[in-house]
Amino acid sequence: MKKKLLKLSVIVVLLYNITTGFSSWNRTVVKYNLPDTNAITTVSQEEIQTTFKTYNFPFVGRSYIGFKEAIAFKESQGKYYRVNTLGYLGKYQFGKSTLKRFKIYNTIEFLKDPSLQEDAFLALCSVNKWILIRDIKRSVGKRINGIKITESGILAAAHLAGAGNVKKYLRSNGTVSFSDAYGTNIEYYLKKFAGFDTSFVEANRKPVL
Repeated sequence: MKKKLLKLSVIVVLLYNITTGFSSWNRTVVKYNLPDTNAITTVSQEEIQTTFKTYNFPFVGRSYIGFKEAIAFKESQGKYYRVNTLGYLGKYQFGKSTLKRFKIYNTIEFLKDPSLQEDAFLALCSVNKWILIRDIKRSVGKRINGIKITESGILAAAHLAGAGNVKKYLRSNGTVSFSDAYGTNIEYYLKKFAGFDTSFVEANRKPVL
């Protein structure tokens, strides 16, 4: 009886680790981007389909344009009007709390304004680069969990998980990882968006749109 209970306990623990995304016993995986009333928009899908147009841009090499378009395709397939199931908005999938940081309060107008979405993305990259500037200098060129760390990978991961979470990941040498509500983690973005030229992005604590 004791042996059966022991086997059952081991199976339960293994299933728990698999379902929660733990890749090893020594790593901590934190969930973020869970549903939040502050992130949810009230735009209906019918209104989106009848009001907004689709804008698609080609990838442009490893330049900043190539970087932002690669992220946009992963986030929304490059669609300015896209709203996901958690209420994240636009081509780059912004939460309402992030938009408020840049004094953007009207989400419907935000979805209808491609130039504003592009400016907001650059502004967020600038803020994240300012927050992570020391970590960029310390970490670029290193390998963490087999992934070569680059500035563009760091900025992409910050767009996904927030600069604070990326800082924790880098400073823990990858022992503290993060996964969003859809299962995408920091390591995926560090690897997928590595090697782009993001020197165009200037570190700025308070960029103006």
